[in-house]
Amino acid sequence: MLHPQARAALERTAAETPVHHPDFDLAVDRAASREAALAEPREDVASATDEVVGGVPCRRYVPLGDPSVLPGVVVHLHGGGFVLNDVEVHDAVCRLLANRSGLEVLSVDYRRPPEDRFPAAVDDACAVVAALDPAVPLFLHGDSAGANLALVAALKNPGRATALGLIYPFLDPRGDHPSYDEPEVAGSRAVMGWFWDQYATTDADRDHPDMAPLRSDALGTLPPTLVVTAEHDPLRDEGEELVVRLADAGVSVVGSRYLGQTHGFWRHPAVFDAAEPLTGQVAAFLRQHAR
Repeated sequence: MLHPQARAALERTAAETPVHHPDFDLAVDRAASREAALAEPREDVASATDEVVGGVPCRRYVPLGDPSVLPGVVVHLHGGGFVLNDVEVHDAVCRLLANRSGLEVLSVDYRRPPEDRFPAAVDDACAVVAALDPAVPLFLHGDSAGANLALVAALKNPGRATALGLIYPFLDPRGDHPSYDEPEVAGSRAVMGWFWDQYATTDADRDHPDMAPLRSDALGTLPPTLVVTAEHDPLRDEGEELVVRLADAGVSVVGSRYLGQTHGFWRHPAVFDAAEPLTGQVAAFLRQHAR
């Protein structure tokens, strides 16, 4: 059953122009998301500085308190179907994650389609990973499309990451999982398909493990991984398939489903009661593996 907060959110989005509609204006939507994010309350952190890491623009958050207690850096890849959102839109949640985990968070402003298609975002994520000090523990984190990029970056850099935190990962470019067809997410197949259409350069890309990591034959190389899904999310089944695949490959994996919730709730703690506990869960998982 949908949580009332999730039901209200779905009702609000039902009135919006969907991304695959001819009248959808990507530039206007991106600008509106940034404006809305700038109006959100933001926690103080010790510092938030823009820098370039491996040739990629990033924003580094140093948590309040003594960051030397738990050394390490969380590389955060933002969600948005690879197309939407940016470092500014995710500023508030990155501050929360830094303060809750006690770890530095490095938010990556990777290139987005349709201006820069696959594999530009993967290349940017891997360039950041390659540029970081290998003596400092590395954690990879992302939501939705960002979770895809975090997972792919870990697969392409085996042994480099200490742990992964993946929130409702976007993994199946073919949209073959049954959770796309449940009544609560009606119409989402067309929406998610539009995002994949922007990201893929060719149809063959949709079967490449750097885009569709469930097809990877290297899942057993991953470090301890947390995978979070939402009950009423078209991406639920692909995320939970990942949990099963990782367990079968011998990876230490924790799967967690948030009941009543739908896609995107984590980024809005002022709207969803479940968002702050999820940030705490991810932070605790990372802290556990930072010791």
